[in-house]
Amino acid sequence: MAEDQIEKLLDTAMSNIKEMVDVNTIVSDPVETVDGTVIIPISKVSFGFAAGGGEISCEKNSKQEANGNFAGGSGAGVMLSPMAFLVAQKDQVKLLPVSKGAVVERLVNLAPEVINKIQDILSTNNKAGN
Repeated sequence: MAEDQIEKLLDTAMSNIKEMVDVNTIVSDPVETVDGTVIIPISKVSFGFAAGGGEISCEKNSKQEANGNFAGGSGAGVMLSPMAFLVAQKDQVKLLPVSKGAVVERLVNLAPEVINKIQDILSTNNKAGN
């Protein structure tokens, strides 16, 4: 009986984890900016899981068999960490890693502007070199 109850706990917890963690959690939906730049957030997902239980006896005499009472529990934790942003603009695709100290929102807001400035510098250098 205890094995059946523990199996039910495991099945329930694993199905809940499957609902939380899918491919869209790791590679998020793309965001398109006004200038046509597409930004795709990429994350790392870590999770832990534990479950256990057993039949217990309410009797004081420990030599008696369990009377069918079951006690058990399970728990899970999920951590989502942004790792990088894939930025596609015109003919260029860049992977911008997120450092541990970076603020994700700032990177999303600045990515198109930084790419534009870099392209301007490169095109100016190419024109000057020709």
